[in-house]
Amino acid sequence: MGGESRLIASPVTMPLRFLVVDGNTRAGRETHRATYGMAYCESYAAVIRDIEPDAICDMAMPADEGANLPDPAGLESYDGVVLTGSALHAYHADPAVTRQVDLARSVYASGTPFFGSCWGIQIAAIAAGGEVRANPRGREVGFARNIAPTDAGRAHPLLAGRPAAYDAPAIHLDEVAVPPGEVTVLACNAVSPIQAAEFRHDGGVFWGVQYHPEFSLREMAAILGRYAPTLLAEGLFRTQAEHAAYVEDLARLHDDRSRRDLAWRYAIGADLLEDATRTTEIRNFIAHMVKPERSRRGRG
Repeated sequence: MGGESRLIASPVTMPLRFLVVDGNTRAGRETHRATYGMAYCESYAAVIRDIEPDAICDMAMPADEGANLPDPAGLESYDGVVLTGSALHAYHADPAVTRQVDLARSVYASGTPFFGSCWGIQIAAIAAGGEVRANPRGREVGFARNIAPTDAGRAHPLLAGRPAAYDAPAIHLDEVAVPPGEVTVLACNAVSPIQAAEFRHDGGVFWGVQYHPEFSLREMAAILGRYAPTLLAEGLFRTQAEHAAYVEDLARLHDDRSRRDLAWRYAIGADLLEDATRTTEIRNFIAHMVKPERSRRGRG
């Protein structure tokens, strides 16, 4: 038919859907909201939406008694599940912990891409048969320094773009002591032999880190501000004034990245200052695990 044209409709791409699981109790969430303005899950969701502006982020609070949690079938409707940090201890077998282990097992069984920071890697390890303990080397707080990818980590998409050594926000006393059977250790440092890892269990895959790529300097400052009694008791600061100055300086540097004096004083480089670099692992999880699995499932 001469001169006739046809418009071909482009397929509609649905936004990515994430379930952000907050590892904290209600009291822990409210404490963080009071000092930072958002609960941990809300802050994590904000980071995801900075990377994927159209992303839909639902929240789950399995530490709460009576929480309405999805089963494996419900979890399959998500493109990714993310587990935050927590002030709890994974080796305490109370319901606030065991509900999270059960949920992690359901995530594995669903086959939905699974990521976690700090507490997240610990719960994912236990759910797959590993063990967690208090780190005999003590607390890693503020920043995890000189994290080094392993041979496997240098070739793994989770750490794509990471150099031979890098720093990351961190605050943890516990660590994965015995990893689950199907594990690939991706990074380590002098404090923790497992700083990043891949776990495979029951048909599912977890990528996680012991540090907190989601934490900005301001969020870290808010957390460290609450930890003053612990940090003073452990000898990490000598006086309350010294602690307060450190916390204030982190917040100042967050607000003014040009403060080279503060960056130099605390050895804070681009891996901590630049948001896109700091969140590398979350970006890689979305790019190299979430989106390919979404396509495999026929959603995009």
